[in-house]
Order: sequence, then structure tokens, then C-alpha cells
Amino acid sequence: MLELVGALTGSPWIYAVVALSVLFDVFVPVLPSGVIVIMSATAAAAAGTGTGHVPRAVPDILVLTLCAATASVLGDMVAYRLAWRGGERLDRAIARSRRLTSAQERLGTALAKGGGILVVIARFAPAGRSIVSLGAGAAHRKVREFLPWSALAGVAWAGYSVALGYFGGQWLGATWLATGVSLLALFAAGAGAAFLVRRPAAG
Repeated sequence: MLELVGALTGSPWIYAVVALSVLFDVFVPVLPSGVIVIMSATAAAAAGTGTGHVPRAVPDILVLTLCAATASVLGDMVAYRLAWRGGERLDRAIARSRRLTSAQERLGTALAKGGGILVVIARFAPAGRSIVSLGAGAAHRKVREFLPWSALAGVAWAGYSVALGYFGGQWLGATWLATGVSLLALFAAGAGAAFLVRRPAAG
């Protein structure tokens, strides 16, 4: 496992790597932010159980969760603000995208009714975070309507990802199997979230 995470696992720099990957994957959804979070949490769990060749100085689980959640919210808000300012080019891009247009409509309805659970669900779906954040900004949803749900989404995603890596490391040690099982669980949640986001709204 140490080969995967490298020397950064035992360095405070791992927090910067996690934060930057989570922050920027709202713009480049292919960045493996979830993978990095899981690997870091797995290494921390393995060190706690004394299994594997893991350095003593590893990421603190609570700090890792807070770091990932905070970066998630900051990334959401940057995308939201950029879309809010918009411009003709962005408006045309959104108009051409069925996913963005649909997200705008569904998110607007959800927030207007006082519920933004769609924001939380979309955080787990591939590219869902990007679509929802850009859609909320482009639709000029109020910050007080979007931010609390973005924060809840960030905490839920970060907590889930860290828990997968941590408990996988606790049960299976710092092995490829632990990482693989944790990633499968993360991808399964993403597939389920993608299905819910794409499902036509009732009524």
C-alpha cells in the first residue's frame, strides 16, 4: 500500500494533495480524489492496527475528513460563482447540454420546495457535483439555498469515503484487496447516485 500512496502518506503534504484533488475535480471530474482519500484512510487504519509497512506519521482520520469536506464545499462554491457570473458562452453551453438543463430545472424545483437532497445525491455521482454546482449558479439560486446542501453533501461524501478506506484497512490491512473493496463500494454508491440523478422527477 505504501507504494501506492508514496512518501506523501507520512507527510502533512498529503492533506494538500487531498484538498487540491477534491477542490479541482468539480472542474475535471476524472481526477481520482475519491481514490486518494480512500488510500490515505486505508494507510491510517493499517498503521493503527500495526499491519503493513506503513509509516508512523499518517493522516489523522478526522483531519482528513474535514480537509476533504471543506475542499468539496469550496470547489462547489467556486463553480457556483463562476456559473452565476456566467456569460453568453456559458449560457450557450448549458443550453446545449441536456444534463445541465435538466439539472437546472430539477435543482430549482427542489430548492424552491425547501429540499436540496438532490445536491447530496449528486455529490456521489460521476460529474454530478459539477452539473449541480454549475446548474445552481447559472440558475442564480440563492447562496442560502445552495450552500447548506453543498456542505451536507461534502460532509457525507468525505465521511463515506474516509470510512470506506478506514474500515477496509482495519479489517483487511493495507492491501490491494482492502483498496479494491473500498473502491468498489465507492463506485457502487456513484452508480446508484447517477441513477437517482438521471431519473425523471416525479410529478
